[in-house]
Amino acid sequence: MADAPIRKVCVIGAGVMGAGIAAQVANAGVPALLLDVVRDPDHRNAVAEGAVAKMLKTEPAPFMSEQAARLVEVGNIEDHLDRAADCDWIIEAVSERLDVKRSLYARLDVMRRPGVAISSNTSTIPLHQLIEGRSDAFAADFLITHFFNPPRHMRLLEVVVGPKTRADIAAKVEAFADRMLGKTVVRAKDSPGFIANRIGTYWLQLGINAALDLGLTVEEADAIAGRPMGVPKTGIFGLIDLVGLDLMPHIQASLQSTLPPTDAFHQTVRKIPLIERMIAGGYTGRKGKGGFYRLDSSRQREAIDLVSGDYRPLIPAAGPSGPAAKGDIAALIRSPDRAGQYAWAVLGPVLAYAAALVPEAADDIVAIDDAMKLGYNWAYGPFELIDKIGAAPLVARLEQQGLAVAPLLMLAGQRSFYRVEDGRRQYLGLDGGYHDVVRPDGVLRLEDVKRATQPLLKTGSAALWDIGDGVVCLEFTGKMNALDGEVMALIGKAIPLIQQSYKALVLYNDGPNFSAGANLGLALFAINIAAWSEIGKLVAEGQAAYKALKYAPFPVVGAPSGMALGGACEILLHADAIQAHAESYIGLVECGVGLIPGWGGCGETIDRWVKSGRLPKGPMPAAAKVFEIVSTATVSRSAAHARELMILRDGDAITMNRDRLLLDAKAKALSLVDGYQPPQAPQFHLPGDSGHTALAMAADSFHKRGLATDYDLVVAGALAQVLTGGAADLVDPVSEADMLALERDAFAARVRDPRTIARIEHMLETGKPLRN
Repeated sequence: MADAPIRKVCVIGAGVMGAGIAAQVANAGVPALLLDVVRDPDHRNAVAEGAVAKMLKTEPAPFMSEQAARLVEVGNIEDHLDRAADCDWIIEAVSERLDVKRSLYARLDVMRRPGVAISSNTSTIPLHQLIEGRSDAFAADFLITHFFNPPRHMRLLEVVVGPKTRADIAAKVEAFADRMLGKTVVRAKDSPGFIANRIGTYWLQLGINAALDLGLTVEEADAIAGRPMGVPKTGIFGLIDLVGLDLMPHIQASLQSTLPPTDAFHQTVRKIPLIERMIAGGYTGRKGKGGFYRLDSSRQREAIDLVSGDYRPLIPAAGPSGPAAKGDIAALIRSPDRAGQYAWAVLGPVLAYAAALVPEAADDIVAIDDAMKLGYNWAYGPFELIDKIGAAPLVARLEQQGLAVAPLLMLAGQRSFYRVEDGRRQYLGLDGGYHDVVRPDGVLRLEDVKRATQPLLKTGSAALWDIGDGVVCLEFTGKMNALDGEVMALIGKAIPLIQQSYKALVLYNDGPNFSAGANLGLALFAINIAAWSEIGKLVAEGQAAYKALKYAPFPVVGAPSGMALGGACEILLHADAIQAHAESYIGLVECGVGLIPGWGGCGETIDRWVKSGRLPKGPMPAAAKVFEIVSTATVSRSAAHARELMILRDGDAITMNRDRLLLDAKAKALSLVDGYQPPQAPQFHLPGDSGHTALAMAADSFHKRGLATDYDLVVAGALAQVLTGGAADLVDPVSEADMLALERDAFAARVRDPRTIARIEHMLETGKPLRN
């Protein structure tokens, strides 16, 4: 039974977490049954139906596509629990009450199919308490699978198995969660709060207490505890708003009731009347009327005064200065000012606490670090932070203040918790020796390649790496992985090298974003000194480089993750295939800053739509569709949505787990090698003047309704001319070279316009588009 694949999943509990888990199962293309209680006898499925309806309106969206939403079947526990017998994995996500969970398990134990995995999404309750009184057969199929909110975006899945849990059941669930749901599975011990919530709740409580004790404002605390500490930019108070203030007391109460009296967690628990009043008044964070931060009636951000409890306008906080502001954790906690005092009051105890949880909560330090990086979005795990400080200095300061020192810290002594040996990353084990950090089968990270080798080629903005089996990887390395002349130069050098010595090329990097597109800062510098020839040169170089990739005598596979905007989208459009991470946000956004895609994106997108078979025949439908997408700077909300936009074609694929993307892309590239022939250059049948007039009329209707500004209308007109060839006196069919010329000319005209320059300046300063 455990060898059978998971073809359908039942989620019981349609709250935020349960519904989100069901949505992520559906995102993987697997049907999900979502059940909840009956609250309205006349509409017995109302709770689950309402959860799905709400998710369709929620931002960020739990569903990656509308098609995924159709895979969720709804029902109720009273009438439809027997349908769970048809599922291959049953996930319990009901309220965090032991009696409620046990009552449900008793019913499932009777009706379920033997050998079907059953798991709980509990965030704090130990497994041995959950299965008390259940049969041995039930215990053998039971485990904890703790998802994090929101389930679509949070990559961590903590898995807890009991002494009776069958290894094959756990392995099947973990493999499905990894490959299909995109989760990084971290094995946790059967201890209260497991790993991330145990440390995370302790950390958040320390942050609140220290801010109150030192008299800091929420802005000051978050300016210190955000990026300077390598934790989310929200800081502590902003993160609590995101999670929900009302959730914290429940987790805290559960940990208080299950942790031994000697645990350091109990020392952080305080009665804070302000927080109690906030929760009682509905000020539970972003999901309520506001939290530590809120928007006033004019949509301006306010923060709560921790002393008076009144909301007031935000007070800018400078945060740490000098090296401490640039991520030097050791300098930060040494600083004698209030920033240093706050940083130490939070980091000192939490790092000591994390060190004490090996092996109680996890077998090794890697599991602790992964849990905090993936579950709480820390840039560095606790032991990686200790390495930045030094274990010995940390121990000395803890001892000086009379704080407990974990044996693991003493074991480290003058050594680091991580090291690189012969290109392999190793961690310090409880035996005092170093052990390799082992990647799961099917995982290849570029960072591992880079530790062991040197680049084949390198510029200030890109590098070329040998990733084995005759495949090389082109990595963008500039700020936000932006694209510039150095990237284009490296492409020019890479093509003959690959042709001579390798089989295929993958475009990829390990960063959170594939690329933000062309380097606008560099473009603005050229604009400000009127270096129009340099801008023209960059456009021409980009077109030449991208077409050289397209027609190279070897396959090219784009492997985006995160943002791939503007010029980054264009390079993907020139690849033979795309292997995209599910969370890829791809689009031609140039119109948003007053420009026209200039590196071949317009022609490539038209060609995709013409060949898609989705549109009526003739030149106008494809031009109109591309105009609709590009003029509005549409960005895909997922890789599945990118397929709907024809950025991904039928032969392209989606990888759910980010860590598997590079190896999947490499396999895709190798699959194209045998018999590879470069594509034929397309010829375009453009609608001409009549098409240009039709698109201009469509843009004008948006303008009249107040949905487009005066300058939007100008930019849309320029785009329409490119897509239709209107007034260009071109001979049908239009060649690819002529299409590129249309793009170059339109780009050159728009980049000189002062309104475009204002938009670029505004985007660089604020990260937001200017509606001028």
